[in-house]
Order: sequence, then structure tokens, then C-alpha cells
Amino acid sequence: MKINHQDYRYPLLDRVEAYFQTEVAPQATLIDQNPEALRRAWQGLGELDALALRVPPHWKGKGLNLLEFALFQVTIARYSGALAFLQTQHQSAGSMLAQSENEGLKQEFLPGLATGEIGLGVGFSQLRRRGAPLMKAKSTSEGYVLDGVVPWITGGGFFEHFIVGALLPSGEAVYGVVPLQNCRRENGEISLSEPMSLMAMQSTQTVTATIGQWLLSRDRVVKITPPDAIHQSDRQNVLKHSFFPLGCARAGLDLLQQQYSRKSLPTIQNAYQSLKRELNDCQDSIYQALQQSPEFWFFEHHLQLRAWAINLAGRCAQGAAIAASGAANLTQNPQERVYREALMFSVFGQNEAVLEASLAQLLRL
Repeated sequence: MKINHQDYRYPLLDRVEAYFQTEVAPQATLIDQNPEALRRAWQGLGELDALALRVPPHWKGKGLNLLEFALFQVTIARYSGALAFLQTQHQSAGSMLAQSENEGLKQEFLPGLATGEIGLGVGFSQLRRRGAPLMKAKSTSEGYVLDGVVPWITGGGFFEHFIVGALLPSGEAVYGVVPLQNCRRENGEISLSEPMSLMAMQSTQTVTATIGQWLLSRDRVVKITPPDAIHQSDRQNVLKHSFFPLGCARAGLDLLQQQYSRKSLPTIQNAYQSLKRELNDCQDSIYQALQQSPEFWFFEHHLQLRAWAINLAGRCAQGAAIAASGAANLTQNPQERVYREALMFSVFGQNEAVLEASLAQLLRL
């Protein structure tokens, strides 16, 4: 069944897409490289109250459902990978905090998230790693003592705090809010690295945090989850990381269409039309899957859809680069940026199952 994408339009999406087209797209290469340009784009989203989309309205959020949020994520990735990746850290933190039982933390943070008055990141991808935990937590009478390394935190210099995840000896995971800055106090220390050198989205200022004997008081705890909960969540939410590859693929098609308008070569038009049909089929399949009831999760099917989206992002970006000829090798060329974004989006939120599915999809073609 084909989906009429206009059936899923909503007023906020129309407003933010107009903002992306007029303010973000012309600056996308600069936004990818320059933190201040990214900060201006981020502030523009805040002015549209678009930074707490999964937070309920009574906490000043928009309360979007999953499909509406998917449409937003696909759209933002079409215009700027850096802005897409920065805001999704903040949106994820807001969604997690909104589901917390810690009313004090919710009152402190949630009302300011929508406008970006408060910036909140996340740092718990290390919980996906098997073997010895990188971040450990030990229960005390006052809370939890955190010790270890958080290898990836996006938003250094943008966010004042982040939600860290650490493993307890029981295998449970504790999540809590800590500063995203260099801190030294009687009960622990947080030390941030310099921003990493990334092939794309350098402006997002991704850092590593070394945390030593930091006391996470009980009033800063967001939640405690059972052993292996993050892996169960990854299975249930495997499609959520397909939104960015879909948007990136759409960006590649935009550039491919521009090259056809310049060169008028039938081969470029044929490539554009063929890839567009396939992308529409992939996107329709993902949107339909998102609307299934939770009891009908089909992990393997959803995994294949995600791998398909990743594959399409790479092929659409490569098609745009080929059509641009030698100019695609220029660092300021949008084809070059979108190609790098496709590579980045192919590994975001990756686990072993996604890696295997992505490689299998690649080898089938």
C-alpha cells in the first residue's frame, strides 16, 4: 500500500521545513564545520519551539507521536546532518527525562528544553558494549559513585548537562544528570577531552568524558533499568535510527536532480528516477512498520528495513557525487558533505546485528 506523504503533514513540520530551506540549507556546509554557525541554526530551532518534540505539552513540549517525530527527523537530516545529529541528542534526553519518576529533575529541566534555554545531551552508548563496563556505578547511602569513561558525548559547548549511563555490579544500569564541563569537587571529578576530529559533523563538538569517583546523588537519578535493558530497547527501537539515512538519501537525490538540471543527461535523470522510486518504497515500508502495534514487532524485518535505508543513503550520495564529476572532490561542495554524512549515518547507533545486516545488504547488490 502506497502512502500519500501529505496525509502525514502537520503544521509544525511545514514551519520547520520552511526554516530549513531558507536558513539552514544555504549554510549547510558551514554548519557542518563551524560550531557558531551550528549554534545559530540550533537557536533557530529553539525559536520554533522544536527542541522537545517528544515531551508532553504540560512540560512545554509538543508531544509528537513516533510517526510525526520520524517525519521531522527525516526532514532535518535532508538539510543538515550536523544539526540533525546535535538536536537528536537533546531530543533523546528530553524524551527519557519526561518518562522519569524524578519530578524534581523534570521541573528543573523540561520546561526549558523546547526553546533550547536548557541544553541536555546523552552519554550512554557505552552500555551497548559487551565485556568489562567502561562506566561503573557503586551504590552508597547518598546515591551512586560513578567511575570510568564515556567515549562519545555530542554537544560539548552546546549542552550544560548530559544523562550518563553506568553499570552497577548487579548488571542494572543507572542513568543520571551530570555536568557536561570540566568539574572538580570534593566528591569526584569530570574531565572532558578536546572535541574529536570527525570526518563529518565536526561542528557538533563530540567529546570523551573521564569520570572519577563522581557522586551522583539520588535526586539526580533519571532511572534505573534491569540488566540488558539497553539491548532489549535496541531491538524494539531498531527502526528509529533509519530516519537519518532516509533524510540523507533524500539530500543525495536533491543534488542528483540539480545535476540533471545543469547537464541534461538522460543517464542522470534515469538514476534519479530509479533511486527515488526505491527510496519512496523504503520510506513507505518504514512508516507502515512504525504504525504497527508493539506486540507485532518483527525484529528481523525491521532490521532489514534499517539496512535498506543505510544502503540507499550511500547509493544516493554516491550517485550525486558521480553526477557532479570532479567538482564533487571539492571540500565546499555539497555532494562531498552529503557523502560524508551518509558514511556517518551508516554507523550511528550500530550494534552487532545492525553491522551484520548492513554488510549483508551491501553484498546482495
